[in-house]
Amino acid sequence: CSASTIVPSRTCQGCVRTRTGTRGNRMMACIEVGGEAGREIDDSSYYTSLVIAAIRSVRTRRAASPKETPSMIIDCHGHYTTAPSQLEAYRKSQIAGLDDPKHVASKGTLGITDDQIRESVEGAQMRLQRERGTDLTIFSPRAMGMGHHIGNETTSIHWSEHCNELIHRVCSLYPKNFIGVCQLPQSPGVAPKNSIPMLERCIREYNFIGLNLNPDPSGGHWSDPPLFDKWWYPIYEKMVELDVPAMIHVSGSCNPHFHATGAHYINGDTTAFMQFITSDLFRDFPTLKFIIPHGGGAVPYHWGRYRGLAQDMGKPPFKELLLNNVYFDTCVYHQPGIDLLLKVVPIENILFASEMVGAVRGIDPETGFAFDDTKRYIDNATSLSAAQKEQIFAGNIERVYGRFKAAYAKNNAR
Repeated sequence: CSASTIVPSRTCQGCVRTRTGTRGNRMMACIEVGGEAGREIDDSSYYTSLVIAAIRSVRTRRAASPKETPSMIIDCHGHYTTAPSQLEAYRKSQIAGLDDPKHVASKGTLGITDDQIRESVEGAQMRLQRERGTDLTIFSPRAMGMGHHIGNETTSIHWSEHCNELIHRVCSLYPKNFIGVCQLPQSPGVAPKNSIPMLERCIREYNFIGLNLNPDPSGGHWSDPPLFDKWWYPIYEKMVELDVPAMIHVSGSCNPHFHATGAHYINGDTTAFMQFITSDLFRDFPTLKFIIPHGGGAVPYHWGRYRGLAQDMGKPPFKELLLNNVYFDTCVYHQPGIDLLLKVVPIENILFASEMVGAVRGIDPETGFAFDDTKRYIDNATSLSAAQKEQIFAGNIERVYGRFKAAYAKNNAR
């Protein structure tokens, strides 16, 4: 068993990933933390916990009344965290070349076969889809691996091309299970408009339905203009033209103050929302759509604070200011957190998501289920009617991702 983490850079902090494998009759796990190889953990109970959680999840799904089961359950937030090892090897080689003044950057090749792609998802994302009762994942490259702070624009272009091509291959092999969202070749100080050619290619040629937009390509130093600055307007104009939403998603953190998935991700979500409040962005782009992941960061918990700040600034109520443009996913890993989200944020602004296989992969000892089995939280939310669950699981997603229905139909007609 060996860790399979793409290390963003030697200075990145809080990068955590677990990969499991078997040795004998025991489950072995390797963990890589902060870009340095961690210790190998022998934990046979981990495998047992996964099996028990899977059985419980299946039993819970079977116990649901057919009338309460939505026709389709779409997970709007999934990353290719289990890509074949050649992708990591390519990235390490690319990063090593940055230190060689004689190195001439080229895109190169990965050498990944279709069978290797099948192996990488069938025992991971697709297995969990079956066990947890979800149908389709809106799939994008690994967020931590985007690494926009690494190298320069050419580095990001080559890397993003490979990552997006892999997503396209996954979606082509399994069109009923996955539909694509792209990574942009962002780089600190490089105008977002330079990413438009890749966005157009992914939407028009690969039949993707959205993009991940990093509000901080610097990796925790926030050196580019805020999201309401006209610096970003060309990419917004293209999003509106193509009818695609963007999920706000930072990547790795190079600031030691901010653990990547525990702090930097949540900071990025919360910061984006506050930037939307303080601007007239949606007056300029009334049909522009964003998804703020991880339940909106700190936003639902401080909903009153943000409403009050907006009011003090002379802004209109949220319904008029941004709720026709900003949506929140359900990547919140405990029932009380989901219940709060459902109570505070309008149901029509909530999209189902789990981010599996993602940042939190363990079993919650308080419930016996996986933390990221978020479908359970929606199923168990007593405040929701069957129609509202249908909205969250599918209806809202189909509405926000304007190209979804046509793209899904086209992919499955091939």
